[in-house]
Amino acid sequence: MTQKILEIQNLTVSFDGFKALNQLNFSMEFGELRVIIGPNGAGKTTFLDVITGKVQPTVGRVLFKGRNLQKMPEHKIARLGIGRKFQTPRVYQNLTVKENLDLAANQNKNVFSSLFSRPRASEQRQVSSLLETIGLMAKADLPAALLSHGEKQRLEIGMLVAQSPDLLLVDEPVAGLTDEETENVGKLLLALAESHSIIVIEHDMEFVRQIARKVTVLHQGSVLCEGSMDDVQNNPRVIEVYLGTKPSISSHQLKILRIMASLAWADGKLAAEEVNIIISRLSRVFSRDSEEQERLQQELKDYLLTDVDIDNLLKEITSDEERELILKLGYQVISVSSDETQSNEYELRAYQRLVEKLNLPTEVVQQIEAKVTAGVNR
Repeated sequence: MTQKILEIQNLTVSFDGFKALNQLNFSMEFGELRVIIGPNGAGKTTFLDVITGKVQPTVGRVLFKGRNLQKMPEHKIARLGIGRKFQTPRVYQNLTVKENLDLAANQNKNVFSSLFSRPRASEQRQVSSLLETIGLMAKADLPAALLSHGEKQRLEIGMLVAQSPDLLLVDEPVAGLTDEETENVGKLLLALAESHSIIVIEHDMEFVRQIARKVTVLHQGSVLCEGSMDDVQNNPRVIEVYLGTKPSISSHQLKILRIMASLAWADGKLAAEEVNIIISRLSRVFSRDSEEQERLQQELKDYLLTDVDIDNLLKEITSDEERELILKLGYQVISVSSDETQSNEYELRAYQRLVEKLNLPTEVVQQIEAKVTAGVNR
């Protein structure tokens, strides 16, 4: 049996009777990048605090490479190979980017020796490599205070890597960043994941979709579910936890909705007419009661998420009836978004791929398209 880099067993942390973590079980493999998500109060920060020794568990234990971390002080846990990056960048503002990395890489862990002694050749190579990795080579001699917020985040991640940890704990690395900075941090973490085990705590779902390989959802101090981003997005319990309401539609119905949404989003925008078609048609398919339809329409707006893996979703659509429904809705979407003179080429291409994946008989496809066209032209 292969040893895991991290195992958390029946972990409970109580603060004056309040259970921040409640019989939590978690494990991850060497070389894995895991993203932890969950609503406020789910226990994400306490989760990291226990791993690093800042908080001691009331019950349960944390094993790092098979070693029990219970009652071990923070500095010893860090030396074992666990490094943590906090939400707010903690860099030395008056030092240059290179000096920050020199200090982190210095084996003597001494500010004076880092600044006034010549670094070893191995440390010089390490710092030079890190400057390339974090994309700050051109700003190596610039004081850290002059960096943008996103650049400071990348610098601190570089400082963390300079300490050669086996496990990196990264807490909300893209909070307050621009879209470009967020993408850069994502690329950095994916590059580091080639040689490190990484846990990322994050709220930004677009960023999670960029980097996620496996996602763990925490709720009320326990693991609610785990899986791919697509699995998590389609889990009714996760939807209920994030939106605060129990969904009326099933996870299977939600898959159909997301297939249609991804088609409508093929051109990078979602027109109001497309939204209305998807929501009104699906609400009528799933319910015949007018009041229930109105409630479903509001829910469908909340659940209209994008950037999904159509191939995986279609594997779970097994009946011909549902496949024909998807084709009909898809053709309605592109019919509405195309004008008389210029068809939307992105959505047309996406629709053609959908037709191929549905694998319906040609005559069925032609009949459905003809009926939709007749209805649109009336």
